[in-house]
Amino acid sequence: MKNKATGGAVSRGTSRKDVGVVTIERVAEEAGVSPSTVSRILNGTAVVSAVKKAAVDEAVAKLGFVPNPMARGLAGGRTLSIGVVTQAIDSPFYGASLRGIEDALDPAGYSPLFVSGHWDATTESRCIDILLSRRVDGIIVLTGRLTDAALKSVAKRVPVVVTGRTVKAAGLFSLNFDNTEGGRLATRHLIDFGHRKIAFISGDPRHPDASQRLSGYRMALEEAGIAFKPELVVQGEYNEASGVEAVSALMSARQKFTAIFAANDQMAIGAAHGLHRHDMRVPEDVSLVGFDDLPTSLYALPPLTTVHQPAYEMGLLAAQALLQLLDGTKPQQSVPAPRLIVRESCRRLKP
Repeated sequence: MKNKATGGAVSRGTSRKDVGVVTIERVAEEAGVSPSTVSRILNGTAVVSAVKKAAVDEAVAKLGFVPNPMARGLAGGRTLSIGVVTQAIDSPFYGASLRGIEDALDPAGYSPLFVSGHWDATTESRCIDILLSRRVDGIIVLTGRLTDAALKSVAKRVPVVVTGRTVKAAGLFSLNFDNTEGGRLATRHLIDFGHRKIAFISGDPRHPDASQRLSGYRMALEEAGIAFKPELVVQGEYNEASGVEAVSALMSARQKFTAIFAANDQMAIGAAHGLHRHDMRVPEDVSLVGFDDLPTSLYALPPLTTVHQPAYEMGLLAAQALLQLLDGTKPQQSVPAPRLIVRESCRRLKP
């Protein structure tokens, strides 16, 4: 028999089912499981044996099955999309968190929708409304200024995971990082190197993490019996330019310091540039410690001593926790403790 479209022969052993669209039912038949099991495995929500999962994976590969996200979403009453409220989508810190979110959601068949709140509660609230109008299945909020009450209200509509704070409610899970301990570790390192005149470049005091890192700085000073001097604290804006400006402010005020702890790596890198402008070297003249452990901190000149904050892991954990909430299970994720990454930007102060 000839195929009219191509003129080629059609094998008698090939049925209409074999040349048609591959369905979940065909994958289930091939794998020897139920269609619902196939669907749950593809959604990443199934708790099945490794043997069953391997059988489904093999059947998918053999048949060339391509899941239809829209059909899967409609079948489960979901859109398979997750809303993510970040603060600055161009931030190197939040960029790492967004990558972690993507890496966790993709294997489960979910797609993230990113919006930026720009550290403004009104803007964040508008972002939430936009995401809800898109019928997202859940929302991840990276820090931000929305109140706990506002987050609890959103969690009554869709599951919510928030980072940068500790809050509890039904349908809401939070992940927090110990910024106070991180600030203490950074300052303690400088004190252990013999420094007693330590300047601190803070972030916006309206940010909880900024006030917590300042608390850690003050805690380390108090533990070492060093008096806290407000004139050695300069507010920055968590960017490189504000680090440069902070050093200029300290120099203009004729403050004496032998070390600087900056509340994030971007300000620390800016501070190094500011010191260079004043013919001061790191670490020969001033020791320098940052916070976050951005990838660029390793390639600063000199490589920057900093407190590691797991930005990528934070995003990964947040997304995993949200998937568990969607699956009806209680998340158990926790953020690793801060740790100091010692590089070459500090030196022991000579007596």
